[in-house]
Amino acid sequence: MKSITKYVGLDVSKKSVDVAVADHGREAPRYWGKIPNCPEAVSKLMRKLGDPKELLVCYEAWPTGYDLYRQLTRMGIQCIVVAPSLTPVRPGDRVKTDRRDALRLAQLLRAGELTAVWVPGEEDEALRDLTRAREDAKKDLLAARHRLSKFLLRHGLYAPERVKPWGAAHRRWLDGLHFENKALQVTFQEYLHAIDEITERVKRLEAEIHEQASNSVHAPVIQALETLRGVAEVTAVTLVAEIGEFSRFTNPRQLMAFAGVTPREHSSGGTTRKGGITKAGNAHVRRVLLEAAWSYRYAPALKGGLRRRQEGQNPQLQAIAWKAQNRLRRKYHRLVLRGKSPAVAATAVARELLGFVWAIACKVEETRRTMAA
Repeated sequence: MKSITKYVGLDVSKKSVDVAVADHGREAPRYWGKIPNCPEAVSKLMRKLGDPKELLVCYEAWPTGYDLYRQLTRMGIQCIVVAPSLTPVRPGDRVKTDRRDALRLAQLLRAGELTAVWVPGEEDEALRDLTRAREDAKKDLLAARHRLSKFLLRHGLYAPERVKPWGAAHRRWLDGLHFENKALQVTFQEYLHAIDEITERVKRLEAEIHEQASNSVHAPVIQALETLRGVAEVTAVTLVAEIGEFSRFTNPRQLMAFAGVTPREHSSGGTTRKGGITKAGNAHVRRVLLEAAWSYRYAPALKGGLRRRQEGQNPQLQAIAWKAQNRLRRKYHRLVLRGKSPAVAATAVARELLGFVWAIACKVEETRRTMAA
């Protein structure tokens, strides 16, 4: 960092990039100009700015992704991708333009006030896109089912009692429905067909997730995480895709903050107030953790799918998973007996479960590094 003489702030949009440069020292940053958002224009700009070893570049993490970061890294230029939610904002500043944003980024970069996000590798990003596509498909499936059920409700049609919604018996009931009115029959068939299409999409995505969990470079960590109760294949793949390298967190508390499951706190003087979780973190990790946490309501057991997932795994990992079952069940019931709602208790369990996830993943990553050395 001592050789850096120019700090470059980029405000990146779909079609253009606003550029500002802050020289080493205390002078105000200067606006360089606007360039097209394309690799050729970026390469030309960086050559004009000077020696790549003397440049430090930053831009905010938005939907434009990480291609710009990778291009600059290949050119030998240091680059960081900044967390927009953690970028300092002046109180009372009500003017926002691309030019001002670029100047502010350059100034904050030189001052060391920006927080960088972890940039996934191309394989990590591809796995992340796969799990998020499956999550989107599940949301679409839920919406499609709601549309059909509300359509049937409007026409006074109810599934027979003791028929599980969207199970095999429920589908047989749907297949037997018929409307005399042609318009209603077409509407019903289209709603049902939409559900079938999305269901097939979910199956295709889950088949690829299974392939990645079995044969990708992430397979050892994914399969190790599956030794935990409530962490089946999709959950394990989601955790690995969103978190990436677990050992980049020096302790589990940092990982908990990354997931946004740490308590809020407002302390002043002699008063300390703590509230619900911050939710200032990765929402995808938080969602699958909370789903997994509910399984710790039940007595510790090793059977069914969990037993199959643990077969052939390192006994040390199995011991950690068993410890998690005992500890987290006690925690859940202790909090409920103290008057906490089940949802609050499950959230506390999810936070502690992430500590066990970190311990297992770090152990596997350490083993892989030792074998590669």
